[in-house]
Amino acid sequence: MTGNQIKGKGFRGALRYNLEKVNKGVAEILNLTFACTSERIIMKEIQMVKVLRPNLQKYFYHTSINFPPGEDLPNEKMKQIGLDYLEANGFTQHQFIMFRHYDADHPHLHILVNRIGYDGSVVSDSNDFARSEKILRELENKYNLTQVPSSKEAKMRAITKDELEMIKRTNTPSHKVKLQGIVRKILQDKPRLTTEEFIKALHHNMVDVLFNQASTGYVSGISYQYKGVIIKGAKLGDDFKWGSIKNKINYDQERDREVIQQINAKVKSSNGGTNVTPTRKEDSRFHKSPELSKNLNPTSLVDGHPIGDLIHADPQPEIEIERALKLRKKKTRRKGLRQ
Repeated sequence: MTGNQIKGKGFRGALRYNLEKVNKGVAEILNLTFACTSERIIMKEIQMVKVLRPNLQKYFYHTSINFPPGEDLPNEKMKQIGLDYLEANGFTQHQFIMFRHYDADHPHLHILVNRIGYDGSVVSDSNDFARSEKILRELENKYNLTQVPSSKEAKMRAITKDELEMIKRTNTPSHKVKLQGIVRKILQDKPRLTTEEFIKALHHNMVDVLFNQASTGYVSGISYQYKGVIIKGAKLGDDFKWGSIKNKINYDQERDREVIQQINAKVKSSNGGTNVTPTRKEDSRFHKSPELSKNLNPTSLVDGHPIGDLIHADPQPEIEIERALKLRKKKTRRKGLRQ
């Protein structure tokens, strides 16, 4: 199982999104603590508890628990897993509603929770990702489910929420996803490339490399430069670190020392002599890439991703209302000044 968490200020947007799924017949409610399934009643009950901590901004907690495609569990078992997950995270006296979705190729569960308890206590969100991973591993053992590698064991870094949103809107992979695809394809198409051949193959795909090379010739790291963005190998995943790459290609420190020095000098020169250390974070700009368009299907990539179904571009109703109220206040203020 994989789990993802979103914390925010508004409960209504996510609630409405999930209830609409239920109305469309692609989701159902497995469990809830509220008196009924009416959006209006649920929000009233939420507000009654929220007044206990009026200054808490991010009181809303939304988690998605995702199962492998072949692991189709009965509702009762999935509900129990959800309840165990809530209890292990400390949500024992908290409002929640639990949905099962049927609109993806893998079974998945969405749980919306109020972080504020009935007694006014608040469940800490410190290290919540690590805590969630630990709980999921324990639940896999308890219910004899498929074991999923933890993020520390993952060979390829997962797509971030921002990347998923942009992929869905543009139907185009991000720089990180493109780089992962390019490097993997090069290594799969021709194993045991020499270092020089590996560099040339990357360059042919519009990717430059920067090596962290000591004066002795020892290389301790690699970064990839693609369309003005520099990303460390570790940011792409363990398979893209220099420690993994050098074992997949035909690398020799003495033989390749000069080649690496030359490519470093060339790339630095083209960058205006800037430092090799990547300081620029990948932005949200996405570009079409002819060499990858045939090999990557962005829609499948998102739908197959553990949190792909969690992301939607619809505006949060509460946020839109808040903006409208602010605009109205500004107009009223301006009108008063004119008078």
